Amino acid sequence: MRKSLSLLAAAAVLSTAGIAQAAEYAIDPTHTFATFEIGHFGASVNRARFDKKEGKVSFDKAAKTGMVDISIDMTSVNSGTAMFDKHLQSPDIFDAAKYPKSRFVADKFVFAGDKVSAVEGQLTLLGKTQPVTMKANQFACYDSPMLKREVCGGDFEATIDRTAFGANYGVDWGFPKNVRLVIQVEAVKQ
Repeated sequence: MRKSLSLLAAAAVLSTAGIAQAAEYAIDPTHTFATFEIGHFGASVNRARFDKKEGKVSFDKAAKTGMVDISIDMTSVNSGTAMFDKHLQSPDIFDAAKYPKSRFVADKFVFAGDKVSAVEGQLTLLGKTQPVTMKANQFACYDSPMLKREVCGGDFEATIDRTAFGANYGVDWGFPKNVRLVIQVEAVKQ
């Protein structure tokens, strides 16, 4: 009996030894930017960014799996114009007093060969959650000569229908429903 248990324990150790484990990464806020853009009466494009964001990434290159969890402080919206920022934070648009955080949680990394081509997850905005796929325009991991640690990151984008989240301001006037989201992210291995 003792010999059987020892053999089972050895088999369990050997079978788990080959399993890769996901590495943990913390979002680097100095190299991470969340921006959006929306057409303005067909004449120009309004753009803004969010200055406060935080999150973490779990990534296993060998298994081609991972998880992303990024929170955006909606009160940190920055269009470069204080009056416009106040309107963006108002109940008309982001209702930042009631919904101070937006969150993207992804549990599926999509690969094209060995390169990340997208992450699929759920975006919560204005208290509503919808599926969103963020396409990777580029993605890489590198050994940072400054941090002396591995850093992974990329440039991701998606177009969402803002009305699916209840952001309906200006639709009756002709503002588009579609909003382009761009997230440039770098995360440092912990």
